[in-house]
Amino acid sequence: MAGQTEQLLNAILADIDCGQLNPGDVLDEAGLAARHGVSRTPVREVFIQLEATGLIRRLPRKGAVLFKPTLEEFLAILEVHARLEGQAAGLAARRLSPAQGEALEAAVAACEVHAATKGDGDPNGYYQLNLKFHETVALGAGNAFLVEMIKTNARKLMAYYRARYRYPGSIAQSAREHRQIATLIFAHDRTGAEAAMVSHVQFDQVTVMDLLAALG
Repeated sequence: MAGQTEQLLNAILADIDCGQLNPGDVLDEAGLAARHGVSRTPVREVFIQLEATGLIRRLPRKGAVLFKPTLEEFLAILEVHARLEGQAAGLAARRLSPAQGEALEAAVAACEVHAATKGDGDPNGYYQLNLKFHETVALGAGNAFLVEMIKTNARKLMAYYRARYRYPGSIAQSAREHRQIATLIFAHDRTGAEAAMVSHVQFDQVTVMDLLAALG
C-alpha cells in the first residue's frame, strides 16, 4: 500500500510539473483510482499529503482541487519562493561541483539555443528547459531540504511561470538572465548570484495580475 501511495503521489506531481494538471483542476478520487489501478485508500492518503503541503484544497461540492492562488496568495508565495531560489543560487556559487558545473553550463546553453532558434515559439518546450536550469542550480546548493522547499513552492506557481513564456520576448530575456546567473555562480560571487536569481524569479504585481487573469 505504501508503494502504491508513493507511486500515485509521484504521478500526480509529474502531471503538475508537465502541465497536465493546472490551478483549479478537480482531482477526481474515483478517476485517479481507476487510471492508476489502485483502490481509493492510496488516493485518499495522497490527498492528505498534498493538502498538508498546500498543493490541493478541499472545497464544498467540488472535493479536492489543485491550489489556485488569489493575488495576495500569489504575491506572498512568490516573495518566499524568490528568496529560496536566490539562496540556492548563492549556495551554488560556493558549493557547485565540477560535474554540476558542466550540467549547469549545458542547461544554460540549451536555453540559449532554444531562444536563438525558436524565438517565441514552443513556450512549453522552453519551460521544460527552464525547469532543468532551476533544478540544476538548486541541486548545486547541496541542501536537500532547500531543494524540497523550492519544489513545493514552485509547483504552486508552475502554471503561471509556464504562461509567462507566451509573452513576446520573455524567452530571450529568460535565457539571457540564466547566462548572467550562471556566470556569477561560476565566478563564486555568492551575493551577486543570489540577487540575480531573486530578480529573475520575481514578477511585478501588474504581471501577476495578467497571469492570474490569463489562467482564469
